[in-house]
Amino acid sequence: MKEFEVKKRIITFFKKKKESFVSGEEISNSLGFSRASVWKYITKLREEGYDIEAVPHLGYKLKRSPDKLYGYEVSAGLSTKIIGQGDIYHFDAIDSTNDKAYELAEEGALEGTVVIAETQTKGKGRMGRKWVSPRSGGIYASIILRPDLETDELPAITLITATAIINTIKKTAGIEAGMKWPNDILVGDKKISGILTEIKAQPDIVDFLILGIGVNVNTSKGKLPPEGTSIKVETGEEVSRMELVQSMLLEIEEVYSKFKKKGFSSLRKECKKLSSVLGKKVKIEEHHRKIEGVAFDIDEKGALIIKDEEGKFQRVFSGDVVLPG
Repeated sequence: MKEFEVKKRIITFFKKKKESFVSGEEISNSLGFSRASVWKYITKLREEGYDIEAVPHLGYKLKRSPDKLYGYEVSAGLSTKIIGQGDIYHFDAIDSTNDKAYELAEEGALEGTVVIAETQTKGKGRMGRKWVSPRSGGIYASIILRPDLETDELPAITLITATAIINTIKKTAGIEAGMKWPNDILVGDKKISGILTEIKAQPDIVDFLILGIGVNVNTSKGKLPPEGTSIKVETGEEVSRMELVQSMLLEIEEVYSKFKKKGFSSLRKECKKLSSVLGKKVKIEEHHRKIEGVAFDIDEKGALIIKDEEGKFQRVFSGDVVLPG
């Protein structure tokens, strides 16, 4: 059995027992490990920051978990069926979770594989921008997906992911957020989360996609860019990153499963409801053109429909949306 699975089972066992002491023999019998193995892995968990009390004749008690998004603990509390149910790779520091996930996907990693880091040295945003990733302040994660879809359906994946993150932030912290098409999540005019979707594809069919997600959770204002905010900044309180990431992965799986079964039409209404740009005057900056007008609609493929200054409708699949003012 892999070390990941052993640690996951021990952590799950402790959490089921809550704050009770459990004997090494009870852990050994319940999980099918030798008592020597139990001790070995408890020692390793302690080295990784878990506060596990040991008392003669009483056994062990998990008193505190570290503020680290270790894959085995994420998995231990995760009620998904696909996302995070295989490998969850955790790194203390990495160049980019998206780059690592892409590498793993090319090597054949299963759908639902997750890469999480405490910090990124070269975190990526759209159009070559950098995503600032203060250590242990946020969630920096990438998910490998292998959907059976055509390349022109990709904008919809980003949009449904945004709805999942918005719902997670509201449930976890009570914060109302909105979606700035195509990939930014805003509280007021400040960015609290972003999504970077990267793909490997044939001319029309997607081989796999990497869903990169950054959420500013417990980051202080001084460590954020001027246009950024975090849950801590908005509420004045810290939240559990572990609970938030588990909730987020479940929300993403739910919308992704619905998308695969029923298509974007089943989620389009919610995307429009959570949009922070529809009905507003916007400027669109693409590589080859600029458009000004009113954000009129999100169509059945996830494209943004702009009613330009001449009254014509323009279909936009990518680019920056600028809200004047």
